[in-house]
Amino acid sequence: MPFVPDIPVLLAFALASVILAITPGPDMTLFLGRALSDGRAAGIACIAGTLAGVCVHTLLVALGISALVVASPTAFLLLKTGGAAYLFWLAVQAIRYGSTFRTEAGDPKERTFFQHWLHGLTVNLLNPKIIIFFMTFLPQFVSAGDPHITGKLIFLGLMFNVISLPIVVTMVLVADRLAAWMKSSRRITRMIDYVFAGVFSLFAVRILLTEGR
Repeated sequence: MPFVPDIPVLLAFALASVILAITPGPDMTLFLGRALSDGRAAGIACIAGTLAGVCVHTLLVALGISALVVASPTAFLLLKTGGAAYLFWLAVQAIRYGSTFRTEAGDPKERTFFQHWLHGLTVNLLNPKIIIFFMTFLPQFVSAGDPHITGKLIFLGLMFNVISLPIVVTMVLVADRLAAWMKSSRRITRMIDYVFAGVFSLFAVRILLTEGR
């Protein structure tokens, strides 16, 4: 199938997706916080909303990047350069200010499954960091000159959800132990900070070294 990337690309993308799924960030903060305060069903509902947001971002990126490549390869290069700078900035922020992982007590007000889902979707869609991240992450795994770039970007975005789902659901199911482990020592949280910084630095370098074809 023309929209399915080659096996080496799929393996590299799968590995990157696993690393990203376990890296603390705003979405993890939301669904773990809700799982701890309102129960596992609430956490899973937030996950469902977040994954729906990822689908929206994927579609927008796929259509936008494709149009950009057709219109101006130079503009595509400028976008990637700006994205790399942003990812470097995120890495520096992680080292300077510490882990973004926090869990806080939830609102005692009862919420429905749909309300939790909608909150997850809203947080994901309105987070500018996620928008920019997907604009820089997905294009690394396609060639700028590929005639099937739109289909491949959509495929990769959906693949990211498929890979992430069992990981994040497992996190919710063991939220209490996971949160206790991550907050048990300063060394653990600092290790997470350096993993976060390292992953995004590597992505930034890869973006800078990748040439549009």
